[in-house]
Amino acid sequence: MTLVLLACLFVTFGALVYVFYLPGQLYLGEPKTRISYLRERREVVYDNLRDLNFEYNAGKFPEADYRAMKASLEEEAAAVLAEIAHLEAAAEGAAAGRKKGAGS
Repeated sequence: MTLVLLACLFVTFGALVYVFYLPGQLYLGEPKTRISYLRERREVVYDNLRDLNFEYNAGKFPEADYRAMKASLEEEAAAVLAEIAHLEAAAEGAAAGRKKGAGS
């Protein structure tokens, strides 16, 4: 009986170490910028629009629901595209200002 209990404790301890052990260094990837987040969001919205159109054509959505969901996704896409354009224009303006300042 004590041998079984000891084996259970050993397996439990091993499982806990395996689950909760953190190595010394973690690679977290590149830090996300707002523009990269927006580009990913744009792709997600476009995918959702494609899926919505496919499911509507397959007869899974009534007309009213389809129109409402499509309008909502199109509004979100427009907002994302506007913010991307704004951030890209600001980045270009800042880059031009640095070139102008370095050239003077």
